[in-house]
Amino acid sequence: MHIDMPTRHDLERLAAARDPHSVTVYLPTSSVPADSEENQTRARSLFGSAVELLRTRGHKDAAAAVESFLQELLETPEFWFDMGRSLAVFATPTSVVEFRLPNGLEDHVSVTDRFAITPLLRAITFPNAALVLAISQGGARLIEVSADRPAEEIAVPGMPADAASAVGLDSIGGRAPSGRLQGDEGRKVRLTQYARSVDHVLRPILNGQSLPLVIAAAEPLRSIYRNLAGYAHVASEVIEGNPDELTPAQLEQSARGVLDRIYAADLAALHETYAERRSNGRGSADLSDLARAAAFGAVDTLAVDMDAAVGGTVGDDGSLSLDGDADQDVIEEITRRALGAGARVLALRRSDMPDNAQAAGILRYAV
Repeated sequence: MHIDMPTRHDLERLAAARDPHSVTVYLPTSSVPADSEENQTRARSLFGSAVELLRTRGHKDAAAAVESFLQELLETPEFWFDMGRSLAVFATPTSVVEFRLPNGLEDHVSVTDRFAITPLLRAITFPNAALVLAISQGGARLIEVSADRPAEEIAVPGMPADAASAVGLDSIGGRAPSGRLQGDEGRKVRLTQYARSVDHVLRPILNGQSLPLVIAAAEPLRSIYRNLAGYAHVASEVIEGNPDELTPAQLEQSARGVLDRIYAADLAALHETYAERRSNGRGSADLSDLARAAAFGAVDTLAVDMDAAVGGTVGDDGSLSLDGDADQDVIEEITRRALGAGARVLALRRSDMPDNAQAAGILRYAV
């Protein structure tokens, strides 16, 4: 399964983009290569709907340009053989960008002056995927845990065969060539050298990733690696014991438990902080309050119902006007402004929302 996780920069760029012919398409896809033709067929139908919307609105030149980009994507067979669970496509007459996502999303087609970004936020809020580093003196493996496929080992160029070979010795338990390091002291130094070698070869693969990295290791190697890891998203919880005895499927099962607890802890912290801030005027689920706070750059954390849509507009001063027939979605607009001001934005299911609200914000200061 191929995943293109959007970065914070990607989200901000898409949120800020303005073009009167902005096309957004989301569609569920199968990650099984044999289903590539079915993926293309579904995409072709939704792409056609988007182009037709442009044509019916009198934008024939824009429709032709967008259609050319989308057709080129459809005619790239290798792209469709390597999908995630969903595909997000953002196109204008001058550009197209796509993300293959680990989350299952519903069909969506829109043509307005800006892209629809809320479903994309779900992919980075709870990606339902992780990487597992199983490391022991006997070797290290990097395992990919994806949303809907069996766990797979990722080939890592230059990965040390084991701890001893990484430090140029037959065994890490003996005396070093200098004769000065031996016993527990020498063993710890060599394990640190080994862990640093593993971290070095992993960095090109982890660069740009944002998935949790779950470490599966026994002490002292577990603590040694955690203390020197250069990756910013190492999970605080580990898979204990000797990972050499665990298959990729067993590591996946343990990693999913870690992910569930990470997400549950994040949600619990969100609800607790929101309740505390709301009591002193720094938390709100009122869309008018949130629109104004977003306009002032006062939103620290924003949670939105990923399936909610509220028609209307938000003025430059944050004034909210609801209109069920409007092309714009005020929740999307609040989200854009919050992102632009550096807020953390989470796309949640309604059942996970504070107060079961359509949107809820934790504010930097009362407005």
